[in-house]
Amino acid sequence: MKFVKISSISIGALMLMQWLFFLATGNVPELETAPVSISFHLAIEFMTALALILTGILLHESKRDKWILSAFAQGMLAYTVVNSPGYFAQNGEYVLVVMFAILLAISIINLSILYRNSK
Repeated sequence: MKFVKISSISIGALMLMQWLFFLATGNVPELETAPVSISFHLAIEFMTALALILTGILLHESKRDKWILSAFAQGMLAYTVVNSPGYFAQNGEYVLVVMFAILLAISIINLSILYRNSK
């Protein structure tokens, strides 16, 4: 479970920092061109990041019933990393597409660890 805790908190924190940096530096042009769409996208990204951080912290309590919340957060992560790479693939930024694939793999690994420890 240590891997799940560390990866959840790390990925969640990095997601928050990435978006806060992009917003602070004006690197989200969709705020001008597609404000409604990007607002929904940002909302799910921030909710996912917070869910990952909070469930990573809750898993430190080592109570067996906390796994379901973490599994939900991993599902949120899986959704965001399947939904997001299309933008980067369209722009030819394939390194970022690979990064999203790695994050999806981590989410799947975390889900399998959580499942094994839930029994």
